[in-house]
Parts: sequence; C-alpha cells; structure tokens
Amino acid sequence: MPAKAKVRVGASHSSEGRVPWGTLSRSQVIDAAVRVLDRGSYEQLTIRALAAELGAAPMSLYRHVRDKDDLLDEVVDRLLAHAWQPSARESNWKAYISEACEKLRALLVAEPAALHVYLKHPVVSPSAVARMQSMLAVLKKAGLTEAAARRAYAAVHTYTIGFAALEAGRAEWKADGADVDDLARQLAAFTTPRQFSEGLRDLLDAVEQRRS
Repeated sequence: MPAKAKVRVGASHSSEGRVPWGTLSRSQVIDAAVRVLDRGSYEQLTIRALAAELGAAPMSLYRHVRDKDDLLDEVVDRLLAHAWQPSARESNWKAYISEACEKLRALLVAEPAALHVYLKHPVVSPSAVARMQSMLAVLKKAGLTEAAARRAYAAVHTYTIGFAALEAGRAEWKADGADVDDLARQLAAFTTPRQFSEGLRDLLDAVEQRRS
C-alpha cells in the first residue's frame, strides 16, 4: 500500500503543536495506526510514534488504547474486515470456504502485524468472529452437524494460519541458488500458494466425504 501523508486529527492544535486534550477518539487513533503501519513495520508502531502522527501527547492515547497489543488487535481487525469476505456464493460451500481461507492466508503473508496477532493469541475481534460464524453457517447449510462444522472450521483455520506462518517465514529464501540441492527445492514447493490451494482442497474433500 502507498504511504500516506500525515494527517492531523482533531480540533486546532495548541501552541506546542498538540491537539487539545479530549478531542481524539479511539477510531481516530486506529486510523492513525493504520497509516503508520502502511509506512513501515509493526515494530515501528509505538505509542510514541502514533502520538507524533496525531500531534498528541503520548499519555493522551492511553485513554483510547490499553497498550500496543490492544492497538495491534484493533488495526488487524480493521484490515481483516476489508479482506476476508469471499465473492463465491454461499451455496457453493467448498468455493466459499476455500476463498475465505485464501483471503486470510494472503492477508497474513502480506501483513506481518496480522500474522503476529494471529500467532500470539486466539483472535476474537468482531471481524474474526463474523468470519468464523459465516463459515460455520455455510458448513452447516452444506449438511454438517454443529460439531462436525466446528471440527472442519478448526482444521482449515489452523491449516491456514500455520501455512501462512511458514510461507511468510521463508519469504526471503530463494530456491534458485547454486548451493541449493534438489531436495531443498522440492521442499520449498511445499510453501507456495499453489500448494496451499492443493492442501486445502484435500482437506475439504475429506470434509465432503464425512458429510456424505
């Protein structure tokens, strides 16, 4: 995503260049965090950097976010909300589930902050819960029981996160070096988007057999 110019949020600034106390909202803080993230890595997303982006005192931000983890959770929820929804029809359950998983994998590989959050703790933000409930509903409409739908969701969800972590972790490794042997090249193929799709298809085929 292209970098964005700094945007001062809130009412007129004081003589010290800071927005007046009480004029910021949580939504504005999250908007600024997304801008900071767009321009760098999530490690650079600190309360101090965010305060500078907003023209606010660092302590004033703690009225809206508890800490950096709280901030990252909100930012990732914002990113997920714009990324997860499939274009496939819900009636085509395998296509719908596949696309939902593909979109999450792509987000986790492209956004280190999202992968960091998903690996650190179970994500139960509004967008994550909406995604889970939608996928469960599609699985149950396909004929799975509540328990079977939850097992299927757990299988594809953990597969997606684990695959994305391995793919992202190997993003800088090149399989075309002179010192790379054939076995390493074969193993490297296990972490390609194509391999993800093939593995996911196998999982969904197994779900379909159990459904039948």
